[in-house]
Amino acid sequence: MGKRKRDRQPAMWVTTTDLPTAASHPFYRRLNQLLREHGFDDFVEAHCAGFYAATMGRPGLPPGIYFRLLLIGYFEGIDSERGIAWRAADSLALRDFLGLDLHDVPPDHSTISRTRRLIVVETHRAVFTWVAQCLGHAGLIKGKTIGLDATTLEANAALRSIVRRDTGEGYEEFLTRLAKASGIGTPTRADLARLDRKRKKKGSNDEWTHPRDPDAKVTKMKDGRTHLANKAEHAIDLETGAIVGVTVQGADQGDTTTMQQTLPEAAAQLEAVATVTDDAVKPIEEVVADKGYHSRTTVHDLETLAIRTYISEPDRGPQSWIDQRAERDAVYANRRRIRGARQTPPSPTRRTARTPLRASLRNRWPASRARPRPRERPEAIARARQCIQSRSLDAAPLRGWHSTGASGPRSCARGPPQCLWPRIDEAIVWIWARDASPTPARRTSTGLIT
Repeated sequence: MGKRKRDRQPAMWVTTTDLPTAASHPFYRRLNQLLREHGFDDFVEAHCAGFYAATMGRPGLPPGIYFRLLLIGYFEGIDSERGIAWRAADSLALRDFLGLDLHDVPPDHSTISRTRRLIVVETHRAVFTWVAQCLGHAGLIKGKTIGLDATTLEANAALRSIVRRDTGEGYEEFLTRLAKASGIGTPTRADLARLDRKRKKKGSNDEWTHPRDPDAKVTKMKDGRTHLANKAEHAIDLETGAIVGVTVQGADQGDTTTMQQTLPEAAAQLEAVATVTDDAVKPIEEVVADKGYHSRTTVHDLETLAIRTYISEPDRGPQSWIDQRAERDAVYANRRRIRGARQTPPSPTRRTARTPLRASLRNRWPASRARPRPRERPEAIARARQCIQSRSLDAAPLRGWHSTGASGPRSCARGPPQCLWPRIDEAIVWIWARDASPTPARRTSTGLIT
């Protein structure tokens, strides 16, 4: 049994060939190869040269390493610069991806933050366009069908630090002034909390802002909490999954408002990709989004731009279309498309409870997709044709079939009458169901003729 050494003396000289090496991650190795083939480092260094001093100051973080660190944060799911710096220092595979040797010190989080604030947004957008053009060369951007979706991101700003837009006073100072104006000479925290509890619309973005992050807006997150947040909206090529447009807007804006900025941004990126791919990338023809993006104005505007919409429609009940015939036609056309054959039908093997949602989804499918067609049998078809030609049905008693007469519902002992057979194919299906059903229970649950 081996034992761990309690005391060890490090060697004074260690050759580089004796140092341990780890195999690079295949994904990052292939990514580095693609970036090197397309000249990524030369491109970003040329665009970022104006942000670096030639001779003065300590050596800065190279642009190629900085943008690779952003890629690490995206691929590893790390949303903080401290986490990116720690991950880069901890992983030998990521150090190899960044081009750092074992004796090189990985960048600190403050260096990453300083470099991010130094490089302007236009340069980041230019790098994004360059990556999209590389994807276009590889055939990974089609541009025909675009999906839109947005999410709220909590801002790095405390809600307690907000100030008034008109006076610049803090929240507690504002409550103290209101308490004194109401007759409380020396208000306590309990008095301030009681006064604040009775106020309405106390977190309005028209009245409050954050002094160091004015773009952050007071909003309710998806988990129900109230925070200062931003809204990130993405446009994605649904055929390949490539991101073709990203915008960050105020979290207090609705989806129908923010898409007016995101969709033109995606169209501009697709045009930039089409210029280097000999117009192999198509312009936007279809837009897919959830029900938050649905409005009669939005659907009509997209139809005016010759863009087909597949936007889920919320249940709004009966609507009035007075003097809005064009909007009505656009909304109805969108409704037909989302209920059409393009939508994937539910799996027939999945069994769910009979809920109103399931019933509404079942009613959206065409009859040919909602119920599988019965297997054709030659003898049943031939017998049905003979029955129709002879105008008489020699059918055995069949339970559960009803027809409506002058005296109300009555049972048909010899099968349904001829008035319930408007087409020959229904007669064939009924004969097959009668012959193929082994028990009366199956006969009554077929529901083939209504």
